[in-house]
Amino acid sequence: MYTGTLSFDLLLGDVHSLKQKRSLVRPIVAELRRSLAVCAAEVGDQDLHRRARIGVAVVSGEAGHLTDILDRCERLVAARPEVELLSVRRRIHGEDD
Repeated sequence: MYTGTLSFDLLLGDVHSLKQKRSLVRPIVAELRRSLAVCAAEVGDQDLHRRARIGVAVVSGEAGHLTDILDRCERLVAARPEVELLSVRRRIHGEDD
């Protein structure tokens, strides 16, 4: 069994309220969950208007499959024009860790 996590640090565009921020972040989280069947949530920077942190977690029986899913998650978030991807932190743990 392998587990993998991603942490996305995002800079949001022209956002002036937390309500506007949520209207940008929620669809990203929903699309990750729906299209890639991963666990995803906003996990940090909730009180900042222009910053967001999204966490993703995946469990798989094969390391290659896990890496493929994490790569697809990263491409999906990076392709969103309304956000700038500042950094991505990736961690993979196997049974021997």
